[in-house]
Amino acid sequence: MALFKCIMNDYRSKRCDRKARVDQQFAAADSNSSTPTKSFVPCKVCGDKASGYHYGVTSCEGCKGFFRRSIQKQIEYRCLRDGKCLVIRLNRNRCQYCRFKKCLAVGMSRDSVRYGRVPKRSRERSSGGGDERVSTSDSSSAATPPDPTTSPVYDVIISVSQAHIANSDYSEENTRCLVRKPIASPPSPLCSGPEVASSTAESLEQQRIWLWQQFASHITPSVQRVVEFAKRVPGFCELSQDDQLILIKVGFFELWLSHASRLSTDTTITFSDGSFITRQQLELMYDSEFVASMFEFTVSFNALLLTDTELGLFSAVVLLSPDRPGVTDIKAIEHHQDRLIEALKLQMSRTAGGADRPSSLEKMPQLRALGSKHALMLDWPRLNWDKLRLPPLFAEIFDIPKSDEDLQ
Repeated sequence: MALFKCIMNDYRSKRCDRKARVDQQFAAADSNSSTPTKSFVPCKVCGDKASGYHYGVTSCEGCKGFFRRSIQKQIEYRCLRDGKCLVIRLNRNRCQYCRFKKCLAVGMSRDSVRYGRVPKRSRERSSGGGDERVSTSDSSSAATPPDPTTSPVYDVIISVSQAHIANSDYSEENTRCLVRKPIASPPSPLCSGPEVASSTAESLEQQRIWLWQQFASHITPSVQRVVEFAKRVPGFCELSQDDQLILIKVGFFELWLSHASRLSTDTTITFSDGSFITRQQLELMYDSEFVASMFEFTVSFNALLLTDTELGLFSAVVLLSPDRPGVTDIKAIEHHQDRLIEALKLQMSRTAGGADRPSSLEKMPQLRALGSKHALMLDWPRLNWDKLRLPPLFAEIFDIPKSDEDLQ
């Protein structure tokens, strides 16, 4: 099985194992309870015995109190395990971040904490689905300005922001003290000795081969980062595996270029380790027209001065593009992208000068055009794959043939 599919399958198997463990814990809670099975109703958050209907969800007293305190005190939690902790009765106090996230995921409502008891008719209406927000009979709330942090979109903002910061080599923290340096020079055999190129054309080809190998080795770590980021974007893992692979493979270059723009100048593009490649070197790899378009985008995109959260949301919008060739569940992808676009617009409006800042969404057509042109630029490495020593993951994501030795 291809390396890239193995990455995705490994994640899916871990997710299934995690779900199986949760089911086992719930079953154990049932068997250990002295209460007859028919009367045991589990808390939707941790699986303990529920005490009633609290904040829109059947839950226990412990999770009820935890959620109320979290909202009323506006506590911000952090997770030391990448936001993937198992929340069950026995360890529900171990990670407050994941417990609060689980409360929101099963449908606990921020509004019901802020505005008080929920009328029975609203409760009955919300019981049909965990995603609906419960309403309130408090007439004074109608005059209260909407708090963006109570919107379901705010949960999307938090999830994507954390996913981006955890999986981007180009975050503000990772790039703050980065030392820039040129990529390595070609080894001496390419420049002198008995195998020196006999013509200018052959010499240029040797340089081109070297540059492609350098480019591939520096960009490959970002492939794994994008895969991990995608897994945590709301809605992505609900898609079929084939659609997930297509979205990552087709969108990867656009995502990488958006991130690399943060460290780019009008003459260089910098990789996540600080190594940079010059405009002249890129023109040797591609062509001058394409490279000019690349720098036009990176300079203008960098000028937007996006925060980590804004860049993460923009990346998620780019990733979940429903018009990628080959995807099948177009409506589902479109639905998830619409939510992400709404989240990005909300986040942009909340930052300083949001009303006057140009929207990053306006850069989408330019970025998409670059992605399409880049696919055409790959004809050369695809035709000359046997001369190149490329990392297997790089070759896989760009559909470049690999030698038998690389496949082993």
